[in-house]
Amino acid sequence: MFTGKRARKAQVDGAAQDQQRNLSTRNRTFIMTGLALGMLLASLDQTIVGTCLPKIVGELGGMSLYTWLFTAYMLANTVTIPIAGKMSDRYGRKPVFLLGMGLFMAGSILAGMSNSMEQLIMFRGVQGLGAGCMMPVSMATVADLYAPTERGKIQGILGTMFAVSSVIGPFIGGFIVDNLSWRWVFYVNIPVGVLAVAVTSLRFPNQSTDLDRPIDYLGMVFLTLALTPALLVVSWGGTRYDWSSPLILGMSVLALASVVIFVHMERRAADPILPLHLFKESITTLGSAGLFIMSFGLFGVISFLPLFLQAVVGMSATNSGELLIPMMLGVMATSLASGFLLKRTGYKPWLLAGPPVAALGLYLLSTLHSGSGETETVLYLIVTGLGMGAVMSNFIVAAQNVTSKKEMGVVSSTMSLFRSIGGTVGVTALGAIVNSRMTTELKANLPEGAMALLPTTDINSIGGILMSPAAANIPTEVLEAIRLSLSNSITYMFLIGAGIVLSTVVISALVRNVPLKSADQYHEVDVSELGREGPTGPETARKDEAGETEINTERSASK
Repeated sequence: MFTGKRARKAQVDGAAQDQQRNLSTRNRTFIMTGLALGMLLASLDQTIVGTCLPKIVGELGGMSLYTWLFTAYMLANTVTIPIAGKMSDRYGRKPVFLLGMGLFMAGSILAGMSNSMEQLIMFRGVQGLGAGCMMPVSMATVADLYAPTERGKIQGILGTMFAVSSVIGPFIGGFIVDNLSWRWVFYVNIPVGVLAVAVTSLRFPNQSTDLDRPIDYLGMVFLTLALTPALLVVSWGGTRYDWSSPLILGMSVLALASVVIFVHMERRAADPILPLHLFKESITTLGSAGLFIMSFGLFGVISFLPLFLQAVVGMSATNSGELLIPMMLGVMATSLASGFLLKRTGYKPWLLAGPPVAALGLYLLSTLHSGSGETETVLYLIVTGLGMGAVMSNFIVAAQNVTSKKEMGVVSSTMSLFRSIGGTVGVTALGAIVNSRMTTELKANLPEGAMALLPTTDINSIGGILMSPAAANIPTEVLEAIRLSLSNSITYMFLIGAGIVLSTVVISALVRNVPLKSADQYHEVDVSELGREGPTGPETARKDEAGETEINTERSASK
């Protein structure tokens, strides 16, 4: 029976949900503008720094540490995502988003003021913490403000912004470095961040909080202990350290042990940081797996595409960057189309169509060679982008459609986590495949005895040799053999990526096609949720007549 805290909580939930239901289109647009600015900064900062590295290293030194500029950001971002999602369910979206934006802006200011590489790396980590707070909160807020029948177009717009930022980041970074100090790469975030804070502070709706149960601090600790060494193993294994080195083996054991302990702790926690019962819903489980596999195949391939275009096709760095724009145009086209058509079509057709189209694009990319032109490269990249855009946001929409509003933050962040980890693992795994293939191709194509003269067989180093002035001193026969080996190795990896991406269609086929909830269905208070003793415990609430009358009366009054 609903009495005391539960009845009062139901009243607050009803009033908060009525407030969200009755928000005007103008207010919702205002709120999403602020959140979109935050997402733009968070995603832009993942790519904008790359073009500034020579200037940064030239001024601060620390060449041996420069990879940590990316690693620190990636680690902090990935570890924070699930924690921020859960905290936004407990305390509301607004405080978590503003905390994230505050951390991001503080990290940006301090990064711009850095006087050593060590300081810059530390403050990049602070930026990553802020970005990890903003990304899942933005996606969960879309679910708060828009019913599933309306949500697709907003997710499509946000997906488009993410795609655009990944392309324009290097161009903005290059422009700033050419015309200003590299420090302005970080300072430029401040005015945009201030605008985002102002917008979200003024118009963000109130949200009910859930503070009755203790925070799962142990879950946070063991989740961090699981993700951090696992990501470092994936990033360093086979490159900086041998897979059999004590450091890699030790971190692997730590990660596995932490996962086991984390799962055990989450089963017992009163309010787990990552509720395991979410994975009892097959759409959430399949969607997380689908995002992991798609990101594994696509992002692993995309990371080697600029090298292929520069070292094999012979494009300049600027032109190879510009050629990524058609792929993002493809992403934008299907992200927006699926979003605006989702109310009529549902998400299932897009989930089924996306993987084969993306796989076709990767297969076509695998047919490129040193004589390929820009036109066919552009067409193949557009096809790949069309497949990507049809899938990425729709797995999340499908999971949000069957998730309680009380857990919208944690389910959104969980799926973002799987997407992020999939991309990281894919870059490393496909990188290992392409390096192994490179060794095989060099042995088969180089003249006898030439293999021993190469300083390395690492594909990035070989690509650097082909693009350097020193290539003019290499005999033509050897140079063409190296170029052929590089081409065959990367296109082989494209083909592997196509197979991986295509396998996602099996997962898409297994996802249930649940009709999208209407606004009235979505905003109803789920009374059964209020009586749960815990995330995996039995539902003990009884919807007695008096309790329902009290709640309905309060909700009617709030209108």
